Amino acid sequence: MKYVSIDSVEPGQFLGKTIYSGGGTPLLSAGVQLTVYMINTLNRIGVTMLYIQDAAYNDVDTEDMLSDATKQAVMREMNDAFEAIRSGKEWSTRNIGVSVSRILEDVMSNKELLVQLTDIRTADNAQYVHAMNVCLISTLIGINMGMNYMQLKDLSIGALLHDVGKTGQAAVEEPSKDLKRHHTWRGYEILKAKREFSLLTAHIALQHHERIDGAGLPRGLTGETIHMFAKIVAVANMYDNLINPLNDKGLLPHDACEKLMAMSGQELDHETLVEFTRIISVYPNGTAVRLSTKETGVVVRQHRGLPGRPVVRVARTSDNELEITEVDLAKQTTVFIEAVMA
Repeated sequence: MKYVSIDSVEPGQFLGKTIYSGGGTPLLSAGVQLTVYMINTLNRIGVTMLYIQDAAYNDVDTEDMLSDATKQAVMREMNDAFEAIRSGKEWSTRNIGVSVSRILEDVMSNKELLVQLTDIRTADNAQYVHAMNVCLISTLIGINMGMNYMQLKDLSIGALLHDVGKTGQAAVEEPSKDLKRHHTWRGYEILKAKREFSLLTAHIALQHHERIDGAGLPRGLTGETIHMFAKIVAVANMYDNLINPLNDKGLLPHDACEKLMAMSGQELDHETLVEFTRIISVYPNGTAVRLSTKETGVVVRQHRGLPGRPVVRVARTSDNELEITEVDLAKQTTVFIEAVMA
């Protein structure tokens, strides 16, 4: 399959990946043939990029770490919890804990893969896709740092619920005299009240917008006074916000990675960023690219430890015949990706 702009999608093409509602139910399932009405509807609900089936790339797998069943369950439980919070009702910490256990199980089973954030976002599901992505990235960074299972569980719950303070009323996003109305404080208060969770999860919600240089919110903490879990979630949160196509179309992954590294030691923790670069796919499978040879192709496979040197499938014309070849950038060291064809 190929990852393409919705503006280039034509009626009759087949959807490559299922699109979910905020409640975790499929809006459109993979394999459905797209119509003009479907494409217009996807445009209306905020979709900007899609995975489309392509005969030349039918074998290309996005290599998701989380199963579809896990994604649906997590989105459903988060939707239920957030709706309860908005209504002032009790919400199930047990169900959230079960969802995080499923995430951990999937990640532990696929930890050799590079992270490729491939779920299609809509205005309805964006907050839950964001939460899952932040949780996934944070968990894998924690694994790379050698954390034990209980530490990972606390980190993952805090990462999944880091923005819970945006749910409900009276939260402000801009600095004000009453910083306790900022969503980080509200998230801290919501999670602190849940004795089933470690207090660390509440501090993740409180500190994930602090900066290493002390210019963050809500308390202006610096360096070692920021908990490591919060530093990890800050990196994951920043990256996913940067690539979110609903945020003014968002940055491409390689551009987002460069922007993150520019924040090292000032806004974001350097050690955490180093671990982040080891687990993220800079050029996800299905991405169309132009090589330094001026040939265009599609990324089809990744190399663990070499996220910037994937395998690219290129279509060449020789003697009026189409020849499909693969360029392994890990082996062909003089060839590099010149541009991403968005």
